[in-house]
Amino acid sequence: MTNTQAASDIKLPSEIDNSPDLQNTTWLAKVGFLLCALYSAWHLYVLNIAPLETWTFRIMHVAGALILGFVLSSALSVRRAQEGGAPSRLPRALGAVSLVATSLALGSVLAAMWFFEPGQSAPPEWTMAIFGWTLAGGTLLAVATGWVYPARQNQLTISDIALIVATVASFGFVLFSLDTLSLRLRAGTPFADPNNGWAAFVVVLLIAEMTRRVAGMALVVIALVFVIYAFMGPWMPGFLEHRGYDPKRFFTYVFTDNGVLGPTTAVSSTYIILFIVFAAFLQSSKVGDYFVNFSFAVAGRARGGPAKVSVLASGLMGMINGTSAGNVVSTGSLTIPLMKKVGYRPQSAGAIEAAASTGGQIMPPIMGAGAFIMAEITGIPYTELVVAALIPAILYFASIYLMVDFEASRTGMRGMRADELPKLKDLIRQVYLFLPIVILIGALFAGYSVIRAGTLAIASAAVVSWLTPYRMGPRKIYEALGLGGRMCIQIITVCACAGLIVGVISLTGVGARFSNLLFDLAQQSTLLALIFAMMIAIILGMGMPTTAAYAVAASVVAPGLIEIGIEPLVAHFFVFYFAVVSAITPPVALAAYAGAAIAGSEPMRTSVTSFKVGLAAFIVPFMFFYSPGLLMEAPWYIILRNMVTALAGVYMLAGAVQGWFIGPAGPAIRLLLLAGALCMISGSWITDLIGIGIGSILLFRGVQMGRKTA
Repeated sequence: MTNTQAASDIKLPSEIDNSPDLQNTTWLAKVGFLLCALYSAWHLYVLNIAPLETWTFRIMHVAGALILGFVLSSALSVRRAQEGGAPSRLPRALGAVSLVATSLALGSVLAAMWFFEPGQSAPPEWTMAIFGWTLAGGTLLAVATGWVYPARQNQLTISDIALIVATVASFGFVLFSLDTLSLRLRAGTPFADPNNGWAAFVVVLLIAEMTRRVAGMALVVIALVFVIYAFMGPWMPGFLEHRGYDPKRFFTYVFTDNGVLGPTTAVSSTYIILFIVFAAFLQSSKVGDYFVNFSFAVAGRARGGPAKVSVLASGLMGMINGTSAGNVVSTGSLTIPLMKKVGYRPQSAGAIEAAASTGGQIMPPIMGAGAFIMAEITGIPYTELVVAALIPAILYFASIYLMVDFEASRTGMRGMRADELPKLKDLIRQVYLFLPIVILIGALFAGYSVIRAGTLAIASAAVVSWLTPYRMGPRKIYEALGLGGRMCIQIITVCACAGLIVGVISLTGVGARFSNLLFDLAQQSTLLALIFAMMIAIILGMGMPTTAAYAVAASVVAPGLIEIGIEPLVAHFFVFYFAVVSAITPPVALAAYAGAAIAGSEPMRTSVTSFKVGLAAFIVPFMFFYSPGLLMEAPWYIILRNMVTALAGVYMLAGAVQGWFIGPAGPAIRLLLLAGALCMISGSWITDLIGIGIGSILLFRGVQMGRKTA
């Protein structure tokens, strides 16, 4: 089979786990897929035709994702019970008890709605008498049962049905209370309704359980630490101390637009789901495969070709993919085996793919949805953020490309043969397949809203497919909508969980106290404050998908950087970059671990290698702090100078790391290269000239040594 065929057959993570073929398997998968399609279509309808009140929309958005998650995670859970053998009666009995309890809670809500009379301050007291303890008790029992007795494949357990009922009951009560019980005004205060406290507690529990299922324990543990901190404030040392909060006030506060329903859910309910559906349309129309084929045709013949394909393809696919690890699986399933074939060690192949896929999260125009969260938090127009991100993204991918090229040159690797690759001239004839991306960018810069531009891009993906053999008719559109709904469950849940953390930070005021700490450090050294902020952003981001990592770090670190006098744009980009590269930072490097799984290499060694390959990402934020021209915040001639000198610095940094600069570089040469690269950080004329001088001397020496060798 040729690589053209291989590239067209690439299985993206959503096609592995969320394939439209699922609708043709069991009744549960069919129902789940239908619900996913309806969920996506409902969002498109509300966003473009019939807007809902903000809180109502966000509540229904999170509730829908949880219901879909509990349906589909039962059918498709990674952690499944062993097949065969008679099912135990105990989990059924426990599930039945939890279902009865949550059903009683739902009945209470329905009774309150039925007997509530307009003009009353509250429904009859008897209707909600058993609501709190039945809802909380049933949900806790159902969660515990799911932990101890995981579902079998394609099985919807009774305990998961109880969790679905609990979702409907808790969110239904909150929707009912928005106006009738003045929830907006009373939540988070001592006057909050106790039943609202119970409902909010169960919502937090449901979000945590779904996060565990779709994103693992790392984010759940971090969220739990923050929740405990909200209650342990009086006993905390130093600047971490606060007065503490009672459960009713805490849980009602975090389930408002200060927490779960805040900026992270605002973005996931609008921009993120829109662009996930866009990505699903690109996959269903095979336009996404064209990106991979195009990358092979452009870079495949260069030395170490598959690695350079990985860099290009991961940048193209990563910008529309909300997670670094998901991008690794999508492009890495093809590029990693090919890298190993041409001579890369398994750990190098996995690491290169991880570093390149992580870079996709900083690639304009979509930036893995991070740009939308940044725009929501900062109030800076999205188009300005896209323009500002351009040069840093170029520097990052230039660095990885040079790392790959130097390693290939040092080890004498070959590229791929022409007969192994798609023909570029054939792909150029299909360049119209880039139209959805072009239309998206054009609409944004023409002044259309992000929602309208994204909708136009979705429609254009369907229209463009009619120029290919993969025409999108009603069935294909249905499959794309279902695929989009399935793909968004993880990121919506993660955003809701990140919102919980943001709510704790807002309630306790720890973010403001952290700002004061950074301010004190900055009095001693701004560089020291930046390094401290970098470490906190990386630690907070470990184990989290990019959007959640940035949302949390932006709440804790960015305000402190702004407090010490850094421009908001620079501060948020600084935090964003380090939240992104936490995916390749040991010891918890999710993207590197995903690459190691495909490459068959040792995870920790792969993560260390990915850290080395992506080292420029740890330097670039300091570059644009000292040289704002890299974020387009300067006259054009300064922007040009900053970009040229930064590229020279990245070039020398790659040579220092790989031990190759025109030819082999010994320890002394590597130290000089590192010194030259570091000189390029500050952006002043003096240090730039020193760095360029070091690079020029070493370049001249390398050329002369090459001539002698020849």
